[in-house]
Amino acid sequence: MATHPGKSNYYGLILAGGRGTRFWPRSRRAKAKQVLPFFGEGSLIQQTVRRLRPVLPAERIWVLTNGYLRTEIVRQLPEVPKRQILAEPVGRNTAPAIGLIAHILHSLDQESVMGVFPADHYITKPSRFLRMVRPAFRAAGGGNLAVLGIQPMWAETGYGYIEFPPGFEVGAMNAVPTLSFREKPDLSTAEKFVEAGNFCWNAGMFFGRAGVFLEALRLYLPKTATLLAGLPPFSSRAFGAKLSQIFPLCESISIDYAVMEKAGNVVGLAVDNVGWNDVGSWNAVYELARRDRDGNAARSEMIQKWSSGNYVDAAGKLVALLGVKDLVIVDTPDALLVADRNQAQKVGDLVKLLEKQKRDSLL
Repeated sequence: MATHPGKSNYYGLILAGGRGTRFWPRSRRAKAKQVLPFFGEGSLIQQTVRRLRPVLPAERIWVLTNGYLRTEIVRQLPEVPKRQILAEPVGRNTAPAIGLIAHILHSLDQESVMGVFPADHYITKPSRFLRMVRPAFRAAGGGNLAVLGIQPMWAETGYGYIEFPPGFEVGAMNAVPTLSFREKPDLSTAEKFVEAGNFCWNAGMFFGRAGVFLEALRLYLPKTATLLAGLPPFSSRAFGAKLSQIFPLCESISIDYAVMEKAGNVVGLAVDNVGWNDVGSWNAVYELARRDRDGNAARSEMIQKWSSGNYVDAAGKLVALLGVKDLVIVDTPDALLVADRNQAQKVGDLVKLLEKQKRDSLL
């Protein structure tokens, strides 16, 4: 329970609309990555809400998901008011998603300051993380858009980067103006970013007054802003029908591209080692899991000979490994995945194949 909840105009938006296709066959449309337990107690979205509770009581948390997942998320988060767990009619990336909740919050509380958090990240040091969330809210309350960057641990090509001023201090509680947002780089560029020392990973955590987000959308994404402005009051019985009508017409674009890369009022704080991981593939789960002396990790019973670097998830059965290495083996009642662990980022390509084959029961 929250003992020192944040200011009454602080709200949290948890973005939970992804399908988690890189976690097939465990992740499916109605049981996607964010509602699955990977580490510790509870699913990733339950851990996200629990992590935020000292700053945000449950009644000020909003969740935006999709129609496949909403019922399961309502079940998993009984503490969050059911009406604050919304399903997008269609996926339209993060800019319209954030704009929608900003529109609702601004209509309910004109002083609202919102923090945006992905539902499916893992953080091993939550109290250290919250030390940075509080000043990010404060920085956003003054009219800026704020972003949390993560100190890079290595030259990662799978993340975008935020450029901070040279000589900025990682872990400092004061926000500083950001210089630029960079898209996912190639390896040599990522190495230069890390060597420069003033680039952080972009973890997709943004803060701003709801009114400031809406003003930015009016400036940089006017079509979407106009569509959202046409919604009736959230309490209106016509809200859901109107949302279903207008949301598919919104541009499908990330808040990074649409706003953060263009706005001049963006400030940032750099988070030091809080044990952050975006849990982007089965390989990330492997890296976070406890491993035996041969580097094998298992969520089910396993015996092995001459095998190393494998990840096994096959509930209810013994898996025997003999002379194999660096495999991901995930068994579910209707599908079995066997993959090279170094190709784990491409599991989503298998889901695209199943979609082409119209194998809906496996999606």
